[in-house]
Amino acid sequence: MADDMGWSDIGCYGSEIKTPNLDALAGSGVRFTQFYNTGRCCPTRATLLTGVYAHQAGIGHMMGSRNLPGYQGDLGKNVRTIAEVMQSAGYSTYMAGKWHVTPHVRPDGPKHNWPRQRGFDRFYGTIHGAGSFFDPNSLTRENTQVSPLTDKEYQPDEYYYTDAISDHAVRYIKEHKGEDPFFIYVAYTAPHWPMHAKEKDIAKYKGKYDAGWDAMRKARYARQQKMGLIDPKWKMTPRDGKAPAWEDAKNKEWEIRLMETYGAMVDSLDQGMGRVVSALKETGQYDNTLVLFLADNGGCAEGMGRRNGIQYRDKDPDKLKPMGKGDLQFDMIPRRTRDGRVVRQGSEVMTGASDTYHGYGLSWANASNTPFREYKHWVHEGGISSPLIAHWPKGIDANRQGKLENQPGHLIDLMATCVDLSKATYPAKAGDTPIVPMQGTSLVAAFNGKDIAREEPIFWEHEGNRAMREGKWKLVAKGANGAWELYDIEADRTELNNLSEKESARMNGMAAQWEKWALKALAKPWPWGAKKKTKFSKKKNFTLKQGDQLPQSEAPMVQNRAFTVMATVETKGHDGVIIAQGGTNHGWALHVWEGKLRFVTRHGGKLTSLVADKDFPKSEVKVFAELQTDGTVTLKVGDKVVAEGKTPGSMQDMPLDGLEVGVDSNGAVGRYPADKLFEGTVRKLSLKILK
Repeated sequence: MADDMGWSDIGCYGSEIKTPNLDALAGSGVRFTQFYNTGRCCPTRATLLTGVYAHQAGIGHMMGSRNLPGYQGDLGKNVRTIAEVMQSAGYSTYMAGKWHVTPHVRPDGPKHNWPRQRGFDRFYGTIHGAGSFFDPNSLTRENTQVSPLTDKEYQPDEYYYTDAISDHAVRYIKEHKGEDPFFIYVAYTAPHWPMHAKEKDIAKYKGKYDAGWDAMRKARYARQQKMGLIDPKWKMTPRDGKAPAWEDAKNKEWEIRLMETYGAMVDSLDQGMGRVVSALKETGQYDNTLVLFLADNGGCAEGMGRRNGIQYRDKDPDKLKPMGKGDLQFDMIPRRTRDGRVVRQGSEVMTGASDTYHGYGLSWANASNTPFREYKHWVHEGGISSPLIAHWPKGIDANRQGKLENQPGHLIDLMATCVDLSKATYPAKAGDTPIVPMQGTSLVAAFNGKDIAREEPIFWEHEGNRAMREGKWKLVAKGANGAWELYDIEADRTELNNLSEKESARMNGMAAQWEKWALKALAKPWPWGAKKKTKFSKKKNFTLKQGDQLPQSEAPMVQNRAFTVMATVETKGHDGVIIAQGGTNHGWALHVWEGKLRFVTRHGGKLTSLVADKDFPKSEVKVFAELQTDGTVTLKVGDKVVAEGKTPGSMQDMPLDGLEVGVDSNGAVGRYPADKLFEGTVRKLSLKILK
């Protein structure tokens, strides 16, 4: 499985990126034209692993608990993983790559939901979801986190995480012993940001994208029609309104380098798949191994590291401050490389190397998702459409090689497919705990062009974005309060002709079905949109300590209110969050970053920062912050005012995420790393709601 890769990003789905190994699998296998993921990494992984909808597995969103049944942020005990089920049928089970279905990513934390405890006999990869490709955070061998420089079992000439994943998949295949069959889950982080690639791979794409994203979309669209992947009557969606025409794009050289690096990342993944296939051939397993290749969501439009200028992740950028060889990397965005260079972001930094950290941005993502609408996060076709290659010489008829399969499929179907082929018994209980039944349908019949006989519609929910697919009809909406749209996918898969008014009876019937499913599958109750009936805390004074976490219903009611925070803090020279309430859309935080006290707010996603004019003391000191209803902020260290300024105002809405002291794990308000515990101390913290 690829990570954050658009539907059109491999050669056999219309790309100019060189993917000969995946193309070869497609040429002697079957390509599904309508296979779907969930639109986001964590829910996709939960769904793939368990064969149930992500909410039923407890991961309706990300890794923060929303104190709702479908939004626990940790893989549930009431589901089984494919590995656990396959083990029961006598399979050896291996995994290499990204896990990302538990919030417990640190080496000294709980490990009950790490791969080795959820059915995998061997594991090498990352527990967290993203990070440097040259120094990944939460890098783990079996149950022990390791440094790439001191891991005695793997010492390549140059460490690159995509290669490490491929090399371990090859190792597990070659070292597999006995007559029992095996199951392996290879979860790449490529091409998810940061745009990191080896220079020799980037060089292959020099000049490839000089014509820009508009030309790239047009060329891919033409190839897709020629391949039969899309019907010529489906018009390509207009360029996203937030993406400028290429001729109007600023800093073209920088933009081109981003896409050259992205292409190199996909290329490297394909090279790894070639080595995996070679290992299957060398061990005599090639003909009778089913290989499935897919992606976890559509192309990603997030603007990671794309601000103007140069931003440094640490102070003293001219000084080398190397990490210890055996030190573990805990930061998703490292402050420095292993050899001590400061990590840089911004539009004046050419991407690709270990001291850079960027996403490729909305305009290129728009092209990655050719010809569809939207991106990762959303459940229009651009967000949830995935390539799916199925390759199995002994199980797929020769006359089906290279053919396309148009039946819709979904991640929920992969467990059912594995159970079908392995003859495993899917459990009804684990001990005394009832197990959620499989939700999908086996795809085995589709490999040879037969009807899979799906009995239920396919459903989606992510961040309030909703969809349902029943036959040729798709119901879809953006946001918790967005209006339903209805599309005839056979006639209009690019979702340009909304039939909700012409087919209002059908739309209303499908909407009622979706609501019924949402309750049954635990997508509802959900944490999105207006919460008029929610009863918030009426407390005015809060006394808190480090490690405290308050859900939204118990957190200070800061909507349209002024408030003050006072605390005794000792940083011990470390940056970190003192207190935070909310997340990336709406919230506030008091924290120390780059050695200075800061107060930040989010209003509708817009970040505003007030920064102290002096370095924060390393010794114990009292801090004070006040936010007035007009947005005026005052920061004090001791008795001295160290910053005054204005934000857009008080919190216009009650922040969705709860309040935390010493961390901000439910979605970072500021630009600090999410989930990183403050290594200093916070004592005697009080928060007071003012009139």
